[in-house]
Amino acid sequence: MTESNHDDRAHVESLSAIIFSTHDMAHAVRFYEALGFRMLYGGANEAFTSFAIGSSFLNLTSETHGPVQWWGRVVIYVSDVDAFYRQAKAQGIEPQFAPRDPPWNERYFYLTDPDGHELSFARPL
Repeated sequence: MTESNHDDRAHVESLSAIIFSTHDMAHAVRFYEALGFRMLYGGANEAFTSFAIGSSFLNLTSETHGPVQWWGRVVIYVSDVDAFYRQAKAQGIEPQFAPRDPPWNERYFYLTDPDGHELSFARPL
């Protein structure tokens, strides 16, 4: 690969968010509020809650089917979501789905690493 080709590749820019699964949203929200985290979205009675951590986020999502089985997901901002998706596929890595634009104003896709950790690659819209 030449240096100019390397510069054209999408690259990792920053950690956007960590998403934790919770079986008790009200308890989890009280915990993070007690620590001084600033809530941006959601709340004790919602399925999804987001707290500010500087320029990043700590998000909580409800796991309502028995004990928590899913640890969560790390969200990593990249320079170009679609290009990063193509690069992952070119390396033989199979993302869970093609890039999409959900209602929370990010373009993203995610994949699972060999140990089962979910990595989401995103860019604000």
